[in-house]
Amino acid sequence: MFGYIAINKAEMKFKDYEMYHSYYCGLCKCLKERYGIRGQVTLSFDMTFLIVLLTGLYEPLEEKEVVNCIAHPLEKHIARTNEFTEYAAAVNLILSYYKCKDDWEDDHKRKSYIAAKLLTPKMKDICRQYPSKVAAVSSNLRRLSVLERENEQNIDLVAGLFGNIMAELFAYRKDEWEASLRKIGFFLGKFIYLMDAFTDVAEDIRTHNYNPFKDAYQNDSQFSENCRKVMTLMMAECSREFEKLPILLHTDILRNILYSGVWQRYTDNTNSDSGEEK
Repeated sequence: MFGYIAINKAEMKFKDYEMYHSYYCGLCKCLKERYGIRGQVTLSFDMTFLIVLLTGLYEPLEEKEVVNCIAHPLEKHIARTNEFTEYAAAVNLILSYYKCKDDWEDDHKRKSYIAAKLLTPKMKDICRQYPSKVAAVSSNLRRLSVLERENEQNIDLVAGLFGNIMAELFAYRKDEWEASLRKIGFFLGKFIYLMDAFTDVAEDIRTHNYNPFKDAYQNDSQFSENCRKVMTLMMAECSREFEKLPILLHTDILRNILYSGVWQRYTDNTNSDSGEEK
């Protein structure tokens, strides 16, 4: 469930893209410094959104550095970091670790088993630093795994468990903005779970893996459109709560993601279809 909270680059101003990319590079740099190459390979766009959101809300002091990276060795980039970068790096590792564990336990993917083992030493420090975050991710994923094995068909229930995870991770501190950040995380988490199920449903049917959309995909002639309506409700709640926050910094970037970027995988999926409604 990674890579859904992305930008729509085609609709983004160049200066906003450069700013967004500087936070992405900062997260990459932080992952490498804190957790080594093993941590760096877990990098995803999702936690860059969390950094930009918390930065826009709290406007912390930042550091800028010109860096080279493995992906673009001949180009220099600005890496922008602040107090939220380290937190997002830890969250990124937590989610990656438990995803690998889940993949091993559910599908016995040896690659995931090895990845989880490699990340285990790094997780010990994170567990000490963020015990409540780790506990929330672990307990909700454990419950979700049980429901998936039982072939639970209540979509709101299973998606809500991933929503609980994101709600806890988005609540950086206990203050007047905690409730709004939790709601943003909750509905964004439900959206991510539903989008992941939507994009994987055909493959899950082929491989006999769990997916709450299987019946609808096979029997609903308006499957894609009905899924979009449900996911739109999730993003409407998420965006409504976002608009309540007193954010002036990076609002164009955040709105690009919330109103457009998160739909890129849906668009790619439906465009790659044969044209027939499922």
